[in-house]
Amino acid sequence: MFFVISKVLGFLAAPSNVIITFGILGALLLPTRLARLGTWLVVGSLLLLAVVGFSPLGNALILPLEQRFPPWDASRGPPDGIVVLGGAVTPYVSTGRRDAALNEAAERVTMTVELARRYPAARIIYSGGPGALVYDVGSESDIAVRLLERLGVARERMIPEEFSRNTEENAMFARDLASPKPDERWLLVTSAHHMPRAIGVFRQVGFPVEAYPVDWRTVGPADARRPFATLGDGLRRTDTAVREWAGLLVYRLTGKSADLFPGP
Repeated sequence: MFFVISKVLGFLAAPSNVIITFGILGALLLPTRLARLGTWLVVGSLLLLAVVGFSPLGNALILPLEQRFPPWDASRGPPDGIVVLGGAVTPYVSTGRRDAALNEAAERVTMTVELARRYPAARIIYSGGPGALVYDVGSESDIAVRLLERLGVARERMIPEEFSRNTEENAMFARDLASPKPDERWLLVTSAHHMPRAIGVFRQVGFPVEAYPVDWRTVGPADARRPFATLGDGLRRTDTAVREWAGLLVYRLTGKSADLFPGP
């Protein structure tokens, strides 16, 4: 039930969905006695779409998330294991095309290949199950592991975790598969903007990991003043950031994370 609720709330947490919903509602009201209210809703929706889509708002919202954890320091020595969170593969397209279809979070996969070559003794857990509420075609981890094998990572090093549907389940199931010993060091590979929430959940389930952020969406604080060239890019960036902030709040309120904004 929590999974379904989280997906519904995730839809509502996307500003673009909320804004266009108000615009559609306004259009429906135009031929009625509430035409004045409908006009305000339509005009307001258009203005908000322009502001959210073209202004630097999306970058300003995602920057604190991306800046929270610095790049991983390799000077302490090699890790014993690597946990990669799913989200880089689009299972629906992959199944339809019979090939791995990577999305804008592809660095979760490509960096795993580099880490596997750099640390040949490290075990690798790819955590990603059927995370879609609709168009569910199965586990992402199976597709990703096959791709990693094609890219040169030995199959016997990889453990696909194919049941998790959200970040909390990523942490719990990966912990159970890893059975980390007190003296072991594990890396967590996920998008930089998702790292605070992911680290908070892993800590809460008792699986200490070191952050290895990838998939940066900004170059740094300078992007907080950079507007977007297209409406779609700005809306997508804002949606991503707002959903992540909403996720941090929900995970803290439901006890899935001990901190509202986990840090190093």
